[in-house]
Amino acid sequence: MTNDADDSAPVVFLAGPTAAGKTALAADLVDRFAAEIVSVDSAQVFRGLDIGTGKPDRALLERAPHRLIDIRNPDECYSAAEFCLDARQAIQDIRARGRLPLLVGGSGLYFRALERGLSAMPKADPLLRARIEAEAAAIGWPAMHDRLGQVDAQAARRIHPNDPQRIGRALEIHRSSGRSMSEWLECGRRSFLGAPICRIVLEPLEHGGDRSLLHRRIRDRFMQMLRDGLVDEVKALDRNWQLDARSPSMRAVGYRQVRAFLREGHGFDEMVERALAATRQLAKRQITWWRSEGRIFRVDCHAFDRAERVAKRIDEFLAECESPSGGDCQAMKALGLVN
Repeated sequence: MTNDADDSAPVVFLAGPTAAGKTALAADLVDRFAAEIVSVDSAQVFRGLDIGTGKPDRALLERAPHRLIDIRNPDECYSAAEFCLDARQAIQDIRARGRLPLLVGGSGLYFRALERGLSAMPKADPLLRARIEAEAAAIGWPAMHDRLGQVDAQAARRIHPNDPQRIGRALEIHRSSGRSMSEWLECGRRSFLGAPICRIVLEPLEHGGDRSLLHRRIRDRFMQMLRDGLVDEVKALDRNWQLDARSPSMRAVGYRQVRAFLREGHGFDEMVERALAATRQLAKRQITWWRSEGRIFRVDCHAFDRAERVAKRIDEFLAECESPSGGDCQAMKALGLVN
């Protein structure tokens, strides 16, 4: 790596579904590649959301510091546009230190926005949003999702029928501008990263992509979170901040179900099953997202030699990028690993 903040210097993306083992693998890569980690996680940005987001503990952070965690209070919002600006600054700082930016997380939208840019969509309209929410209260969000499909089929395919925030925003954009969110996304894009990018995704691949082992990991991890004090963490968040079910931090998987358990009297076992089901659904959406993306090197998240496979691919990527005859990483492009 060079010691100047070269915008064309290489970047590594390490992505994949929740519970795939991204954080531990990334920490192992830090020393080998003189890398610094930038978190790409829409929940780990919030202070106080530690246990339920799988945030790195103090020992791991001392060994491998992570940028872009604990940068917002739990009663604040954080957008993909803000992430792009923060991540770009972090990448520039890491490059200036002569190190490799290693972006790690599961938020596919953040990765895509950083790489491809975001269009200047219409600003939020509180009055229009209130009318949309009133309409949803009358007919339900699944029906609103159907209406979205009539005006923006592409967005409706991307957005889950039980995701009121994104359904509402997509309808708001269309109703305020007369253009669909998908049209806005296609117009006026600008790339935030002009650099060669090595995209690596950890996901279940063996046995036809069977997810039973990933689901077992999800259960084991959530039960450990409960033993580590997740319920008390949610109680503290409720006590210290004015949060409700619409707060972005409380929409995070796990927190939403624990908060409902505390507020609405759901049984403990019911809360656990709801949280596990929501986490499995999240993992499924993340896997689907990345399988729709091209130019990715995929590694089975359960493979015993996954770390060696990832390291070997990064070695090849960096060697090609630093080669006098391959400054544009042509060979990596041929392999589908970079822009």
